[in-house]
Amino acid sequence: MMLRRFLIAGSILALSLPLVACDVATTQNGTASAGQVEWTDGNLRQLREAIDHRAQHGLDHLKFEAKGDGPAAQTELALRYAAALAHGASDPTKLYDVYTVPRPNLDLRAGLTKAMADGKLSDWLESLAPQSEEYRALSKAYVALSRQADAPATAIPATSKAIEPGQSDGRIPAIARQLVASDYLDKGQAGGERYSEPMVQAIKRIQQDFGIKPDGSIGSQALEILNLSDADRARAIAVAMERTRWLDRNPPATRIDVNLAAARLSYWRDGKLANVRKVVVGEPDTETPQLGSPIYRLVANPTWTVPRSIEQKEIAGKGAAYLRRNNMVRKDGWIVQQPGPKNSLGLVKFDMKNEHQIYLHDTPAKQLFAEVQRQRSHGCVRVEDAEGFAAMLAQDAGIKDQWYKARATGKESFVPLPREIPVRLLYQTVLFDDQGEPVVRADPYGWNDRVLVALGFKAGSGARLRGSGADIGP
Repeated sequence: MMLRRFLIAGSILALSLPLVACDVATTQNGTASAGQVEWTDGNLRQLREAIDHRAQHGLDHLKFEAKGDGPAAQTELALRYAAALAHGASDPTKLYDVYTVPRPNLDLRAGLTKAMADGKLSDWLESLAPQSEEYRALSKAYVALSRQADAPATAIPATSKAIEPGQSDGRIPAIARQLVASDYLDKGQAGGERYSEPMVQAIKRIQQDFGIKPDGSIGSQALEILNLSDADRARAIAVAMERTRWLDRNPPATRIDVNLAAARLSYWRDGKLANVRKVVVGEPDTETPQLGSPIYRLVANPTWTVPRSIEQKEIAGKGAAYLRRNNMVRKDGWIVQQPGPKNSLGLVKFDMKNEHQIYLHDTPAKQLFAEVQRQRSHGCVRVEDAEGFAAMLAQDAGIKDQWYKARATGKESFVPLPREIPVRLLYQTVLFDDQGEPVVRADPYGWNDRVLVALGFKAGSGARLRGSGADIGP
């Protein structure tokens, strides 16, 4: 059978992976050799239809074409699209200085050959994308929002006059919904068209977080933060799908996931969600990196050796009295904070294996857990009720007695875990509400922009979180 040329208009999708020339052996005249799989009309049709429906994966702003004629070009195109579904159309290790979260590792060439032989190319391609309910919800929402994304009006129209406390305005319900979605307002406090006192306090908090005068007036600056058009939401959801495709489809059943964008920790035990709690993560300019790094031991009553960067920026010029007040001493040229409740690591440290000196820990700055935007540290992850979380991990690991004995010493003590607990430090700006619907949240680090560009969108222009310089802790 003669091979038919298959062309999809547009530019070639550039992937960081090395391209594979061809998985199908051919003769010089372009036909498939004996015993090999052909690019039949049916396989070509399935590939074309799959790429035509790429909007279901938020890939519709990327265009694909076969580079040349013949089976090698068709195979190259199929592998490119398969790679985009299997582990993302972009490479996070090239988008970010640090990205070590485990990624999918599939033999796409072998899979393509088998799918073509079975005549199930479309089924195979679709199976490469994440199969979770969350991913399906993202896909459904993206397709729906994309149909409305050309509308020029924003979700909450701005006017020349700001909304003042106590006033009634038809935009208030939409503003309240976004405040609830962003965790600034409780559900029970939203209702009606009156700008109520609970909403005023919520607006003041969001203004403060984003560096706006916290006067409670809903003007153009406040609306810039709150206002998400359908196009904005669609772009955020496309990024969320891409970030999901970066992840291993079968993560460890027992693990800890930390969402840096939402500052939330999820503890999974034997495949079930066992615990969710707040965390404080790196503020802008000292962002917590996206790591895959296991906890290998618990540390009771930890000391803290102050990094040079924090010493130079936060402590330089402060005298001996400051060191005494903060229970700090100099050892071998370093400033070391001694164990105790005022230690910047608190009473518990969760030691992790990575070269970036990033770990989970307790903190004496408990008030930061009451913040909505909890990007307030120098890069490490502070855990709400870290003592309770450490006790939970020790109980599950069968080392509860050893842990409590270590705590009781009052001295820095190390308790190894029998089995390391994998930790994934992720960044996801789309969460899910009680009904399983995606909710777009803030992008505190501005890390979505580079993914948007890689997916063929324009970079966003939304407001950015302001760093606070809250304390010297890691």
